[in-house]
Amino acid sequence: MKTRFILIGTSHAGNVGATARAMKVMGFDDLVLVAPRWADVLTRQEAIDRASGATDVLQRARIVATLDEAIDGVDTLCATAMTPRDFGPPTATPREHLPGLAARAQGVGFLFGSERFGMRNEDVYRCHVALTIPTAPDYGSLNLAAAVQLVAYEWRQALGGFAVTPSAPPAQAADAQALAGMLAHWEQALVAIGFLDPAAPKKLMPRLNQLFNRAQPTPEEIHILRGVAKAMAQAAAKGKP
Repeated sequence: MKTRFILIGTSHAGNVGATARAMKVMGFDDLVLVAPRWADVLTRQEAIDRASGATDVLQRARIVATLDEAIDGVDTLCATAMTPRDFGPPTATPREHLPGLAARAQGVGFLFGSERFGMRNEDVYRCHVALTIPTAPDYGSLNLAAAVQLVAYEWRQALGGFAVTPSAPPAQAADAQALAGMLAHWEQALVAIGFLDPAAPKKLMPRLNQLFNRAQPTPEEIHILRGVAKAMAQAAAKGKP
C-alpha cells in the first residue's frame, strides 16, 4: 500500500535523518518534507549521520513548498496530534485505528508537525483522523523521530508485520532414553554423596523425573548433567576413608 510520511516545517536536520532510519526499519521509503527550515536538509551531515545507513530514504525524499503538493496521490490523511482539538477529525490511538484503515485505504499519508509547535489546526482539519500516542499523563513530549517510529511500527503491524527470524534453530529435546540414563546416573551420584537414602528414597527420583520432563533438556544439557553426576560421585569417592 502507498504509504507516505510527511514532515511539516521541520527545523532540525537530525530529526529528518532519524525519521528516515525509523521509516526504513519498518519497510517504508516515501518521505516528503513541507517547507523545512533548511533547503539543504536532506544533504546536511547531521541528517546523514542520524539516518545511520538509511541514506537511500534521504536520497529519495522530496522537499515541497505546500501541503497540497505533499499529499498528492494519497487518499487518507492521518494527523499526529498530542493536544486534543475541540473541532476536527476524530482522535484515536494508532493501535485501535490503523488495523481498520489498512483494510480499506488505498494510499495513506502520516502528517507530523514541527518540533516546536506540532501541527497547525488548519492542517489537522484536513485529515481524516488525528492519531495520538498514549503517553504518561504528566509528560507527553515525544521527539519527532520517536513519534514517527511508533506510528511506522503500528502501521507495519496493521499491514501484517514482518516475520521474526530466530537467532538460532529451536533446540531439540533429548529423547526419553537419554533422560532415563541421566536420571539413573544422578540416582547413583546422590546415593554416593549421601543425599539419597536407597532404603527410604521416598519420591525424590520421581520428582526429579518430573522436573526434567518440564525442563525438556537438550542432548548437550543431558551431557552436562551427567558430567555433574560424575563429578559428585568422584568427590564422594575421594572423601571416603
